[in-house]
Amino acid sequence: MDKIRHALSTFDSGFNCSQSVLTAFCSELGLPDEAAFRIACGFGGGMGRMAETCGAVTGAFMVIGLKYGQTRHDDKTAKEKTYTLVKTFADTFIKEHGSIRCSELLSCDINTPEGVKRANEKNLFKTLCPKYVESAIKILGKIV
Repeated sequence: MDKIRHALSTFDSGFNCSQSVLTAFCSELGLPDEAAFRIACGFGGGMGRMAETCGAVTGAFMVIGLKYGQTRHDDKTAKEKTYTLVKTFADTFIKEHGSIRCSELLSCDINTPEGVKRANEKNLFKTLCPKYVESAIKILGKIV
């Protein structure tokens, strides 16, 4: 199953955007799915449903870190490469969607009961979020 289908299937089965993006890369990067689900769980809904950085984006940042991240305190090259790729990802995502903030992407603040109600009434979690998950996978495919 390709990464986009894997991520969308994971999302459709009830996992959040961050979990869906990160687990699409688990087998390739040697991270057990269960660990990825746990690590990324708190990043859904724009980080704990605070409507901040989109979960698909934070999942992508985790993929970049898992692949290129610094593992020694003196490995400044890995740190800089990771930071550069995170910025490249964010810049590309912003160019495509106008923002990396969940509240801006959904045009509502899911950090409030009214915002969650609006998102559910407009079916945003089923119509917009998969689009952002797919976009994150496509951008990652170009930069990692």
